[in-house]
Amino acid sequence: MRIAVVGVGGTGGYFGGLLARAGEDVTFIARGATLAALRADGLTVESRVEGTFTIPVRATDDPALVGPVDLVLFCVKAYDTATAAAQIRPLLGTETLILSVQNGVDNEERIAEVVGPAPVIGAIAGVSAHSRAPGVIVVAQEPGQLRFGELTGGTSPRTEQLLQVFQRAAFTATLDPDIRTQLWEKFVFICALSGVTSLMRLPIGQILRYPETTQLYRGVMAEVAAVGRARGVELTDERVESWFQVSTQISPAVYGSMYHDLAAGRRLEVEALNGTVVRFGQDYGIPTPLNFAIFAALKPYADGAPAPA
Repeated sequence: MRIAVVGVGGTGGYFGGLLARAGEDVTFIARGATLAALRADGLTVESRVEGTFTIPVRATDDPALVGPVDLVLFCVKAYDTATAAAQIRPLLGTETLILSVQNGVDNEERIAEVVGPAPVIGAIAGVSAHSRAPGVIVVAQEPGQLRFGELTGGTSPRTEQLLQVFQRAAFTATLDPDIRTQLWEKFVFICALSGVTSLMRLPIGQILRYPETTQLYRGVMAEVAAVGRARGVELTDERVESWFQVSTQISPAVYGSMYHDLAAGRRLEVEALNGTVVRFGQDYGIPTPLNFAIFAALKPYADGAPAPA
């Protein structure tokens, strides 16, 4: 399968690297230091489960040089969604699929506004990975998993074919007939994990060590779930609790991906995460004070490290 990976951070580098290692025809769309590193040194993935490996890869900053592909693995940060969606047009053919593997719950809608809804399918990634350096991906929580499906519900021949491709690449893939609900369930988790670890500058193990910070973490999740229910998503208390239990079972050293951007002085996805919860809460008259506190505290860092006063 011809695959283009757009966005070579932790998620794109990890899944794209495994697909390339499995023999798929993968091209990475990158820029700047990441593009230079991929061209010079290849892609390195450091993983306890898959092992550390380095593979030579094709990389370019010009999608027009690649042409239409079978799959676009769309892994850019949420704040770059609209811009990247416009730039991938040369990659799209009549049968191309766009798999959005991003943080947030409305990226698929934003991509569809640019290219139309037909090629877009949704996904959630079950892996904690980040870029230690350009072209070097470090996996903190394993094994990697990818859950995906048609946004309209059900399954289809094209998603079933995609499942076979992913299974060959050695990560766990699940074809889900109700991916929209899954996106919201993951959103409950990621708003808490990324939001609270970034706010506290502490890993999840430290946060869940204390009753007060555990209460904060649970409260953030409860607010997100309330907003999702207002938007018609069936987020049961049991499913929200199951995502909290995920938080207790992952490595205590794990931070949310937004923390790594904060620590490196990069732009943050806080608008797409806790900011979206606040915005939806205002739309439906649902109080979201904990998400607002996270959003407000991180807002000065949203465009990178703030300049000195």
